[in-house]
Amino acid sequence: MPALMLGFWTLIALSYALSGGLSSISEGQVANWSRLLVWNFADFYLWMALVPLVAWLGRASAGRGWQRFAAVHVPASLLVALAQVLVHLTIYWTVCGPGRAPVSTFGGFLRMQLAFSYHFALLIYWVILVVLRGLDSQRRLRDERLRNAQLASQLAQSQLRTLRVQLQPHFLFNTLNAISALALADPIQARLMIARLSDLLRLTLEERHALEVPLSRELELLRCYLDIQQVRFQDRLSTHLDVAMDTVHAAVPSMILQPLVENALRHGLLDKPERGELQVVSRREGDQLYLRVDDDGLGLPEGMSEGLGLGNTRARLQVLFGSDASVALARKAEGGTRVELRFPFREYITEPAA
Repeated sequence: MPALMLGFWTLIALSYALSGGLSSISEGQVANWSRLLVWNFADFYLWMALVPLVAWLGRASAGRGWQRFAAVHVPASLLVALAQVLVHLTIYWTVCGPGRAPVSTFGGFLRMQLAFSYHFALLIYWVILVVLRGLDSQRRLRDERLRNAQLASQLAQSQLRTLRVQLQPHFLFNTLNAISALALADPIQARLMIARLSDLLRLTLEERHALEVPLSRELELLRCYLDIQQVRFQDRLSTHLDVAMDTVHAAVPSMILQPLVENALRHGLLDKPERGELQVVSRREGDQLYLRVDDDGLGLPEGMSEGLGLGNTRARLQVLFGSDASVALARKAEGGTRVELRFPFREYITEPAA
């Protein structure tokens, strides 16, 4: 930043010196480049040194009304401009002397130059003040937007964690119910379900702080859940995961598929007397990820409202992606139910280890 300021004021001093020299040449006079350079560099370098003072005065009067602003800057501009002019003219006289000027004393030189130089100095003070206040306002606006974005992100993460936590006891309760039903009728199968539940809980705990996971991780958790249900359904359940390879590293909300699969099993396949089929599909459609859960079960009951699983899924996608995400629930013409999710596709970025 200091180098940028030095370059800026140097460029202005050089441009003014060049303009003055070319003006003298155009009038048929010989340009005195050394005096022009001393005059302009002394003038603008002094203003460069005064910028922090003007900035401090600007901050001192910011946000306190026009009366406070005028009370600070009207007298400050008069005093600062006067001090700058006196120091500027003193430096110039000391370095260059009277030259070809029509006066031979510093007092005469001061009287001749004071009016014009003082007017110019006042103008520069107010230009610097306006530019600094504009930059400060822009910085504060940027900081405010950043704070608002951070607050919105924190709120969204809090909402997502709340929604995700709702799923875990709901899922655990249903799984324990299934184990309880088998405990007396088929203890061996019940122990197998407990082992699978242990694997599933381990995966869930490993991702307990993650709002998003790669699709491959989500499918690993889903396979553990389906292993539990396979014990429960025995040969009445056939599952198929049709996952496109270009989607396995896509970022998805944690536990986004399990509640949809659970709904398909409970409401579509559990009461179906013959063998049922469950299919999970993932595809990339342009800049969106497409996920689908199909079953060939009994279909949606008439007048059934949106339950916890689907409502939770819709709410989580709304928090994360807003209108860029969609959830569609429909009956299949050949029988059964289809749930389709669409939301923006992006690669999951692995966080570096602490």
